Amino acid sequence: MTSAHRQHPGGNSNVVPFSPRRKAAQPPILRLSPEYDGIELLYANDSHPDTLFSLKILAWARLANGDTVAMVPWLKSPVTAMALADPLNGRWEGYRLPGSDYLFVDAPEHKVQELDAAVRFFGKPQPGQHSVQEIPDTIGTHAVFSADEFHTISLMEVVSWRLHADGTLSAMVAEENDPVQTPVLPGAQCLTSAQEKDHFRYFFQHGIANKLKERDPEALAAVAMLATER
Repeated sequence: MTSAHRQHPGGNSNVVPFSPRRKAAQPPILRLSPEYDGIELLYANDSHPDTLFSLKILAWARLANGDTVAMVPWLKSPVTAMALADPLNGRWEGYRLPGSDYLFVDAPEHKVQELDAAVRFFGKPQPGQHSVQEIPDTIGTHAVFSADEFHTISLMEVVSWRLHADGTLSAMVAEENDPVQTPVLPGAQCLTSAQEKDHFRYFFQHGIANKLKERDPEALAAVAMLATER
């Protein structure tokens, strides 16, 4: 997570004010379109009221209610932008083109059209336990595991995200005990759901994950704080 914009007391013409949208139960996901252009999600929290923070978007999702929304891995699960929340009352504020001050709140039209066409072509998922789509993780997501209340942690890179017929998403990681042929691609037999593995705790994007690998004190302190919120 990175700081995106800071609003000065007198106002800043480069920052567009957003009104947070109401949160609601998420309808099932019908189809995904990976985000390949680096569009970012912006959010704020109560501890830094003058700052918008940014997260890389994993994909755009077509929900069963017809909405097209951004998806990000957030703490324990992938969530829509509108469902984003953290212990500091974090909330979604909009989207941003990378390296610019162009801010917006609606899904890009080209993603809406792509998902329209995909749903028409593939149809709505039939009920069952099968998977209907699998996309690569392009934002460096890591799954964090701990068996001792975060005194020690281990991290696994998320290879892909598997969409199931019931509209839920699983983060797929390479099972360490299986013979692995490289590169590990979406759909590989060695992949298993991170959320179903013992001692799964959280998802982090690559910036925080790399700091954890380096035993960065601030990153470790942040994880310790999350542990107290569980």
